[in-house]
Amino acid sequence: VCVSASKQFAEELLQAHNEYRRKHQAPPLKLSSELSSEAGRYAESLASTRILKHSLESSRGSCGENLAWASYDQSGKDVAARWYDEVKNYNFNCPGFSSGTGHFTAMVWQSTKKLGVGKAIASDGSSFVVARYFPAGNITNQGHFENNVLPLKATT
Repeated sequence: VCVSASKQFAEELLQAHNEYRRKHQAPPLKLSSELSSEAGRYAESLASTRILKHSLESSRGSCGENLAWASYDQSGKDVAARWYDEVKNYNFNCPGFSSGTGHFTAMVWQSTKKLGVGKAIASDGSSFVVARYFPAGNITNQGHFENNVLPLKATT
């Protein structure tokens, strides 16, 4: 298993997050080296089993998590664009969690402050990307989605 979450990849993923967040009036995230090393370790374990599944919540503390797999080495921009693309399925008039929009809502969640990025390449050349978010988004308690997932800002 080759770990390749280069600083460049992490910066690219962070930058893409922050561009999307800005569209939804969310403050920029900061890259956390601690979260990134945890995300990197988890990406390695995914690449070694080649099974894409979320980590146990107990093992990631109070962090949220987005995962991406591709049969090739994906760029940070690609990964962010795929996650963000779920915005088209999100109903801002009826806010809430759904499995088809969870990557998008985690990305633009207002109260999230830090991002951790990990990537590993499996022996077959496929890549596994892990993003960790602190504090976690996608909190389903009443009112959280309304306050944390804001519609696109009209650009005038």
